[in-house]
Amino acid sequence: MLTRKQFLNQLIAAAAGSSIIGFKSALSAPSPKQYLTFDFHCHPGMFATKGTPRYAGDAAVIKTVTAMNSSRLSGAFVSLVADMPLIAIGPTGISVSHTYAAGEAWKEYQRQLGLFKELFKPADVHVSTKAADLEKFASQDKVVAYLGCEGGDMLEGNVDRVDEMYRDGVRSIQLVHYVPNDLGDLQTAATMHNGLSAFGKDVVRRMNKLGLVVDVAHASFKTVQDVAEVTSKPIILSHSALAMEADRPIAQRTISADHARVVAGTGGVIGMWPSGFFKSFDEFVDGTMRMIDVAGVDHVGLGTDMDGNFKPVMDSYSQLAAWGDAMKAKGLSEEDTEKVLGGNGLRVLKQVL
Repeated sequence: MLTRKQFLNQLIAAAAGSSIIGFKSALSAPSPKQYLTFDFHCHPGMFATKGTPRYAGDAAVIKTVTAMNSSRLSGAFVSLVADMPLIAIGPTGISVSHTYAAGEAWKEYQRQLGLFKELFKPADVHVSTKAADLEKFASQDKVVAYLGCEGGDMLEGNVDRVDEMYRDGVRSIQLVHYVPNDLGDLQTAATMHNGLSAFGKDVVRRMNKLGLVVDVAHASFKTVQDVAEVTSKPIILSHSALAMEADRPIAQRTISADHARVVAGTGGVIGMWPSGFFKSFDEFVDGTMRMIDVAGVDHVGLGTDMDGNFKPVMDSYSQLAAWGDAMKAKGLSEEDTEKVLGGNGLRVLKQVL
């Protein structure tokens, strides 16, 4: 028979043990809650510049991939840059230096494709072409990398090259970038096609048929409207933001509310772009909330442009958690935060790939 004092001592000891077990469990559980996360546009280490003076070395690629994994980024479109040799980076943004001669664009695409294989196949990533892999590997702390291409210059008027790019593993093509091409008009150059060209329409239809995500970043409003009329699948605008004051840096790369709604009308997603257009990370959060109000929470995601961005206010994937927490602090529900962080990206991949 235990005395009352002995009984109380055992009770206290048991309670203390229970608290320790609970404390250990809390330490082992991910905190904060881990969401499926997706980046619609990035350039880890600016890998496509390897072999040029711009390249910072293989260590820069490894650094960003490591940050992706340590920050538990689930997946991303890792992008080639079709017109990379033709553009120059200056203190106020990007300028066009010259244009391709016949055949050069396809040769440059093949060069960058080789760099992707060289640097990412052995890297600590899952290179994939399937939407299901985003969920399959989401809990393994290893990012799923989907290959994209910024600009359709390499097609050079040949729609069958879309098939070849698909066989190469490409799963998204951004139709235009900074150098005018034969697919459609862009935001930062004079009108040439009055929107999407006839060839551009053929490319969009072929991409829909094969299962490639059509990206309308950098495209003019008229081009985006034309794409929306042609496409049978959701499209993305991988990295942009809603326009504010016109005198802000790179303001010509932002979009109107109507522009955003056209993308949303296809079932698509706009990737919020944490560029130097914003004055701070907090302002980027406010910009995200504005985009949600305009386009709807089902149509907003993230497009960091990581390592290729202009004066970014998000320069590390370690800020992913802070972005999610900040949206919730401004009233976004848990469910809707999960959509913006990656759920919307998963939905589009399932619908297109």
